[in-house]
Amino acid sequence: MLVTALMKSKIDCVTKYENIVLENFKKEYLQGHTPNPCVWCNALIKFGVLPEVARLNGVEFDKFATGHYARVEEENGRFILKRGIAPHKDQSYFLYRLKQEQLKNIILPLGNYTKEQIRQIAKENGLRAADKPDSQDFYGGDYNELLGVEDKIGNIVDLGGKVLGQHKGIWNYTIGQRKGIGVSSTEPLYVLELRKDTNEVVIGPADKTFKKSLIADDLNWIAIEDLKEPIKCQAKIRSTQQPTPVEIRPLNNGEVEVIFEDMQKSIAIGQSAVFYDENKVLGGGVIKSVS
Repeated sequence: MLVTALMKSKIDCVTKYENIVLENFKKEYLQGHTPNPCVWCNALIKFGVLPEVARLNGVEFDKFATGHYARVEEENGRFILKRGIAPHKDQSYFLYRLKQEQLKNIILPLGNYTKEQIRQIAKENGLRAADKPDSQDFYGGDYNELLGVEDKIGNIVDLGGKVLGQHKGIWNYTIGQRKGIGVSSTEPLYVLELRKDTNEVVIGPADKTFKKSLIADDLNWIAIEDLKEPIKCQAKIRSTQQPTPVEIRPLNNGEVEVIFEDMQKSIAIGQSAVFYDENKVLGGGVIKSVS
């Protein structure tokens, strides 16, 4: 089996992970963006470097299997990524960057089950994983441990530019954050924007966190070859969100404009926008700007 062979071979992907995933994570955070390292890790490491290095080390296999809650099916000559049957555990969002060749060579055996069913199967077979807590994030510590940078004092301002306080680095904040901003107010205030050029954290009231559209670039399409004309579908701008109705319009520079039927709260630059046709993943891209 592949797993046994990998354990015996002790294939090391640490250096690739650090150079690809962690460096991207650091670069994006220091620019005031909100990256999604799990997306890049899946496409470039788990389904990229790992199987490639395994074969280079003499490990032969037909298919590469992981425990993601999603499904892969073949339709009209294309390999299609679909949502797992349990909506609250679906992980297709994290896999939208997989290419056709990667989808062709993988198996996602958990996609047709709920997490409860899998735990029951594990329990019936005496596996210790039956009671293992769910993993929550790609890193269990303080993100500053990964960034390795010194404080960079800057201003916390309102939309009019009035200075309300100071911060120790824009990377300590995320779009939509309310708690721990460090500014007292008679009304709740939220992080609206992180300005790298001026080293400012912009905050404001809840109604200013809602936006109608975004621009996404660095696109990867799965169910279609490319987007040639506007389409109506659904989109997710964060992994925990249920798909919401949108219209996607192709732009001349290879980007797309995504217009939401209902205004969305706290859209973060650097996160992924993933597009769905019901349970089918059409593709997705990285959020470049918000309006």
